[in-house]
Amino acid sequence: MKSFDYIVVGGGSAGCIVAARLVKEAGARVLLLEAGSDEYHPVLKMPAGYMKYLASDKFLTMHQTEPQPQLNGRGVIVPQAKVLGGGSTVNAMVYMRGHRQDYDDWNQALGGEGCDWSWDSLLPHYTAIEDNDHLGAPYHGVGGPMKVSHLGHFSPLSRAYVKTMQALGIPYTPDFNTGNPFGVGFMQHTIDWQTRKRCSVVDAFINPLRQDPRLVIETQARVQELLFEGNVVKGVRYSRNGDIHRAEATKEIILAAGAYQTPKLLMLSGIGPKEHLAEHGITLRQHLPGVGQNLQDHYEVPVVATTRGAYGYYGQDRGWPMVKAGLQYLLFKTGPVTTTGVETCAFFDPLDFSATPTIQMFCVPTVYLDRDVMGADPGHGVTVNSLLLRPKATGRVTLRSANAGDLPAIDTQIFGHPDDVARTLAGFRFARSVIGAQPINQMIDAEIFPGNDVTSDQAITEHCKRMVKTGYHPVGTCRMGHRDDPLAVLTSDLRVRGVKHLRVVDASMMPNIISGNTNAVVMAVAHRAASLIMGQEQVSVHAAAAEITA
Repeated sequence: MKSFDYIVVGGGSAGCIVAARLVKEAGARVLLLEAGSDEYHPVLKMPAGYMKYLASDKFLTMHQTEPQPQLNGRGVIVPQAKVLGGGSTVNAMVYMRGHRQDYDDWNQALGGEGCDWSWDSLLPHYTAIEDNDHLGAPYHGVGGPMKVSHLGHFSPLSRAYVKTMQALGIPYTPDFNTGNPFGVGFMQHTIDWQTRKRCSVVDAFINPLRQDPRLVIETQARVQELLFEGNVVKGVRYSRNGDIHRAEATKEIILAAGAYQTPKLLMLSGIGPKEHLAEHGITLRQHLPGVGQNLQDHYEVPVVATTRGAYGYYGQDRGWPMVKAGLQYLLFKTGPVTTTGVETCAFFDPLDFSATPTIQMFCVPTVYLDRDVMGADPGHGVTVNSLLLRPKATGRVTLRSANAGDLPAIDTQIFGHPDDVARTLAGFRFARSVIGAQPINQMIDAEIFPGNDVTSDQAITEHCKRMVKTGYHPVGTCRMGHRDDPLAVLTSDLRVRGVKHLRVVDASMMPNIISGNTNAVVMAVAHRAASLIMGQEQVSVHAAAAEITA
């Protein structure tokens, strides 16, 4: 059996950062196991290139979620990265940190036990990671491994959207990452401003260590179960290239497989709700009823309109426009290839501009829907997506079987709470008012989806049920919590309760979802997790006692 100091399960944004820091700063021998490939297509390095793979299973696992009665039986498709670097390799590269209130809510869930997870406590980890193209202290880092910049190109529709939102009373903000993301502006992305290429965690953290023998990376490696001695996790059993392997860790096992796969692996290993494990004939090792519960995600609903001209990106990915844009990018690192196509957004509460934002509204400068759903051909247009930031309904992740090869069952519970429907309706109506206001309305031809005849709350609700989609931000399925919380899976220092030498460092740990795109948050959490593992941040005696008795 191969032996290492640490084994990291999951080579996504969290796993790569933790593994790299343990090797580089602690001199540890680390095995990093990733179920996907270590394969990069040059197109994915281009800012606009990720759109080529949104519906592909080459780098994504497509989870068909459970049918939702409240969505008239519809189950949405939720993709998950299956490639080294995880979401940072295939996502839209948005760099967003959320609202400081989100982190206060984490602390409230912990009841004052142990580690402080406030905005101020995580800010040093954000800045340590970051190398920003033009923003600096106190909110941004300069010289870190992760490149962050504005996009290299903005469409006329994006510019008009920003001006229109200001006309409607939403102020302009130059920086969404100061802890109060209110207003409208242009988003920053994890893109190197010098090369105009994606900066993934592989680029930033793994590639500099490729030749270090202390870091062993195995891809196409599917972990099937954790190996125990008593209540101590000692290693993992995994399959690779048709063979079964075992590896042990003398210090810790670190789970970073994401909000779907991390709870699945815990349950397959006997850690989770005892009744559910018994249904699948799995021997119980630690009864933790919260494993797989508390699933949260962001959900968005569109308003779509055609435009009077080519103000966006329709048709830019084929024919002569594609060739011309490609040459411009290769020769000058400028033009449409330097944009992700989603350049701007706004944070606000459509019912009260003075309240904490409840909606993140994106402007997509094209018709961003499949024509078989719309009943209309793609063309020049604009899609305004209203994304719900703090859904109240929570779903769950459970096992389909005791077979490690089966995907987990995912019950999203989208619109499972009436407040979520009400907020989504308010966001939809505001999005409709945006395309009807100046100056963007000068570019608008007609609303085509759902259409001007859809006006009643009931009709709009049906549109939302039909078209709601994931924001690609699942979190919360192994949440932190205080010792008296029956659904808490983790202590404040990310240890799994009731077992030893096991932590979770991915988005599963969040008690509540962050108000914005989650990749930056996961990176900061992983950076801090590495500090906790290495003893660079101390946990209070009270928290340590709580972990021992959990």
